[in-house]
Amino acid sequence: MKTSHVLLPALAAALLAACHRTPVEQPARNQPSAAAEPVVKDGKITFAPHSPQLAALGVEPAQPCVGTTVQLNGRLLWDDDVTVRIFTPFAGRVVKITADAGQAVQKDETLATIVSPDFGQAQADARRAASALALAARNVTRIRELHEHGAAPQKDLHAAEADLEQARAEQQRASARLAFFAGSQTAIDQTFPLRSPVAGVVVEKNLNTGQEVRPDMMLANLPQLAAPHFVITDPTRLWIWIDATEQELPNLKAGQTFTLRSRTFPGQTFTGRVHLVSDSLDPTTRTVKVRGSVDNAQRLLKAEMFVTVELASDKIQAGQDVPTKAVFLKGDKHFLFVEDAPGQFSRREIKMALEHDGKIVVRDGLESGQRVVTEGCLLLEAMLESLAKL
Repeated sequence: MKTSHVLLPALAAALLAACHRTPVEQPARNQPSAAAEPVVKDGKITFAPHSPQLAALGVEPAQPCVGTTVQLNGRLLWDDDVTVRIFTPFAGRVVKITADAGQAVQKDETLATIVSPDFGQAQADARRAASALALAARNVTRIRELHEHGAAPQKDLHAAEADLEQARAEQQRASARLAFFAGSQTAIDQTFPLRSPVAGVVVEKNLNTGQEVRPDMMLANLPQLAAPHFVITDPTRLWIWIDATEQELPNLKAGQTFTLRSRTFPGQTFTGRVHLVSDSLDPTTRTVKVRGSVDNAQRLLKAEMFVTVELASDKIQAGQDVPTKAVFLKGDKHFLFVEDAPGQFSRREIKMALEHDGKIVVRDGLESGQRVVTEGCLLLEAMLESLAKL
């Protein structure tokens, strides 16, 4: 009991002192520090010194553009100058196929044999024309003898000679047509040999034994019908179609050489030459078609491959080089962020010239040495848009 009498006065004194002490101000809960909050003013976003958001940004100075390599995308195709796509000129049924994909063939070599009543009609026309010519020739001989003995008038001789010329013309036409298709002129066997008009390699075969074929199949809209029966070409020669933008046109001209690379053969290069730069743009892709040729003597490259074309150019339009990741698209315009001062950034609209080696040439809207945001530009854009609405 004595101990409790001693403690009670001490406890009362401590409580009285606590009542007269000045309280410590505590920051409001869930309220960020005003110093760390970025500020948007006059289209610029400013961060406080030592703001944690600055750690997410990367900045590099723009560099003047110098001569470098321009990279474009391309697609390999068969060279149309040495390629033929073969369809049958007569309706009929395939009875024999003597050529297959990958096989080398000579000019006029038979690829397939087709039994065709239409071709039999052509053979019959040639035979009939030959018979008519022989009859007309005998008729002229007979009337000429009669005319010499005064038994036939002059007009009959002239009419017979005219008939002979008509019969000769018809015989030449029918015979030439039959010879063009390399059919037999001595028998009406209705057998049409589908032959190769050029020497080369069969790179595509779309024909089966017993298949019915018609000459109007090439006009069909169905891919399985519109495909040629055979495609013959020289695989050592390929074409390439290159897609180029308007900004890349100053670096392209006929006769220019280029280097071609394929992911299939890393580290290996192929040589090509530009032959044609189209005079119009594709209205859908807004690109210009550029045609070139590629030497494929080793036959490593294949048609329909997607490849990369590199053109060495020392005449790139004047401008500033910035990393590709620094530029972003908004609507149909290109923008980037520039560091105006430490912690202060502004958005700039730019005009692009071309893209090369992971960089973009900016020809308008940027000066040499200006520091551009290369990491976090989309973060700045989102912050700029959200803070501007507050």
